Amino acid sequence: MGKGISRTAMWILMGLLILGLAGFGAVNLSGNIRSIGTVGDKSVSVDQYARQLAQEIRAIEQQTGQQLPFTQVQAIGLDRAVLQRIVRARALDHESSQIGLSIGDVALREEILEIGSFQGLDGSFDREGYASALRQSGLTEAEFEVTLREEASRALLQSAILGGITMPPAYAETLVNFVGEQRSFTWSTLDAEALDAPLEAPSAEALTTYYEENSALFMLPATKRITYVVLSPDNLLDTIEIPQEQLRAEYDARIDQFVQPERRLVERLVFADQDSADQAAATLEVQGTTFEALVDERGLELSDIDLGDVNRLELDAAGEAVFNAEAGEVVGPLPSELGPALFRVNGVLGAQSVSFEDAAQTLREEMASDAAVRAVEARAQEYDDQLAGGVTLEQIAEETEMELGTIDWTAETDEGLAAYAGFREAAATLTADDFPQIAQLDDGSIFAVRLDESQEERLATFEEATDDVTAALQAERTVEALTAKATALVPTLGAEGAFEAAGLDAIIETDQTRRAFISDVPADFLTQVFDMAEGDVTVLPHDESVVIVRLDAITPASASDESNALRARLETDMNSALAQDLFNIYNDDILRDAGQEIDLRAVQAVHVNFP
Repeated sequence: MGKGISRTAMWILMGLLILGLAGFGAVNLSGNIRSIGTVGDKSVSVDQYARQLAQEIRAIEQQTGQQLPFTQVQAIGLDRAVLQRIVRARALDHESSQIGLSIGDVALREEILEIGSFQGLDGSFDREGYASALRQSGLTEAEFEVTLREEASRALLQSAILGGITMPPAYAETLVNFVGEQRSFTWSTLDAEALDAPLEAPSAEALTTYYEENSALFMLPATKRITYVVLSPDNLLDTIEIPQEQLRAEYDARIDQFVQPERRLVERLVFADQDSADQAAATLEVQGTTFEALVDERGLELSDIDLGDVNRLELDAAGEAVFNAEAGEVVGPLPSELGPALFRVNGVLGAQSVSFEDAAQTLREEMASDAAVRAVEARAQEYDDQLAGGVTLEQIAEETEMELGTIDWTAETDEGLAAYAGFREAAATLTADDFPQIAQLDDGSIFAVRLDESQEERLATFEEATDDVTAALQAERTVEALTAKATALVPTLGAEGAFEAAGLDAIIETDQTRRAFISDVPADFLTQVFDMAEGDVTVLPHDESVVIVRLDAITPASASDESNALRARLETDMNSALAQDLFNIYNDDILRDAGQEIDLRAVQAVHVNFP
């Protein structure tokens, strides 16, 4: 095991040396500073930290396709994560040296000989290539071999700690049973219509008491009162006139859209030569094979031979025969640019001709809409200059086509102007210090906003909340009354058919798992059901109704292929997680014992070399 782990470590290390040092090589990043600190008796070298940090930065840049500035590297804590990883690794190196764990010279030599980067064209070890690669990486042979020994020792130590760590089988078995268990149950809903008599309206005193005891239910969200002006292209449509000659020119430019010849939906099966095409056609006629079978014999799919909808001219010499065929017919062999072919007609699209007179209104609306958008855009700069010059929103609304309005905006508001994402974004960041500026919406409208008043989340007054208080209190009383009625029925509902006998609409669910979806029930409905014992009947409140449920049967998890695969996956994942947790605890402990000293000035000296 140690040899395999060591070999893997060697390859990883060489990848780091060859790729990671591309920008650093033998450069001493911080003058005479060669170490950024120590962990126990192990030094943390400048090059090691710079190399691994550069590698992490490049990995993120390759994933995102964008350069990662070092300020952002520090903002996301990448530099600290790399340093912590190195420190923890050096703690393992310190512990390995303390207990005398290492690999012998023979094992070290074998590992070096098997590293592909050090092999010549004939596959044998290249002594000069070995030395050259290390020089380019800024390492001496002694330094490299020490690094290899430490990597191997670290891998051996880790495998010793992680090896043989397993969770008790009962743990995975319990989880599989938990997930795979099933329940069969009968349930029904009682709503306000099931009450013997309508509830009385609550008194003013009851409403006031409920409001005071449940004030958290009647909080108003943070609100901004915003004054705005807006100009939509629709506001200018009536002012837009499209000359007849422009309409005619647009119609002529789009004539292919309004006047289309008859078209066919066609498939074309091409053959290498005329004899092959003739033989295939004869097979269709004499032996009764199908067009699909011919396609399949060629190793093709129907999608491979589909031409889509084509006109007569697009088929060249085959056009006349294809366009004389009915839907479903196969014609040919006929010539094509790829060789003789069979053509199948799948559908006929009739000719279409829309006259200028019939198209004029549609063209007028489209062109007027485009012109209105351009007209709004043309006004945007002028209006923005006016606002910058001190003109108020009220004044600009009075003097221009812009419309004035106000809105009490919250994060939940999505009506009117707040239906536009651009307005919501502007409203969310708007402050009292912001001056109105023209901005554009997705539909070409322009707008400007001003914050008049801002209110934090607050309790609505009783007068503001009266309707909500009444509804909430009535709902609570309805649930209480329904719960009392349902609870009285519970003793009678234990037997099969009892729901129906009690006049309830029984809904029967069979072999449902915890992950099943049951509509129109409380959010924790299935959790409650799986906590019940077989034969139990319970009542669960839900909005302005209650749910009565009886557990009919408990089905244990079956020993299916799916559950066995889940059990195996859980055992693997849990064993790995436990081993990693134990190793992290061990790593933390030896790091505390070894102690660490990091020179932050040396670390900063490395950082200044990154753009």
